Amino acid sequence: MTAPFIKGPSDPTVQPVPASVVEKVDAADTTLSNPNWAVVALGSNLGNRLETLQGAVDALGDTPGLRIKGVSPVYETEPWGVDPGSQPAYFNAVVVLKTTLPPASLLERAHAVEEAFHRVRDEHWGPRTLDVDIVSYADVVSDDPQLTLPHPRAHERAFVLAPWHDLDPEAQLPGRGPVAGLLDTVTRDGVAPRRDLELRLPE
Repeated sequence: MTAPFIKGPSDPTVQPVPASVVEKVDAADTTLSNPNWAVVALGSNLGNRLETLQGAVDALGDTPGLRIKGVSPVYETEPWGVDPGSQPAYFNAVVVLKTTLPPASLLERAHAVEEAFHRVRDEHWGPRTLDVDIVSYADVVSDDPQLTLPHPRAHERAFVLAPWHDLDPEAQLPGRGPVAGLLDTVTRDGVAPRRDLELRLPE
């Protein structure tokens, strides 16, 4: 049985999107010749982790030019790169979306959502209220230091690959191959599904 989820505040920087804009975004979803699929990974290990992830999903869904098409199951993950027990465990999830935003604009939006949830970047591998990472964008492969695509460590991370595979068993990581095959090459130690928790698609 799925635990009830009480909706908390979403991204406080986002104003309600006018109905006319929503209609245009919906139309773009089916009529524009260049919408692209993208995959975004979410993580939180401070505060109300589930509420934060849901807030991030809602905030992304409030973005004109972006429509969320799927939200993965939630996983609980031991933190990477730190001593065991020194930080709370993460909740992780993956979102698949369709967007007319270029990669740089999607990155700006990801950073804005992180900042709205008080993300602080003062410690490498430090705890954080929210991570919003672009895993892949269409078939783009780029070594741009501002936004490397696909994410340079996604192929090594079960906490990205496992929820993504749950959401889309046929998924491909550009330049790396099938997510299912990549998942077979990494350890799932410390990465556990939380079947009692659930994230909702934006309304």
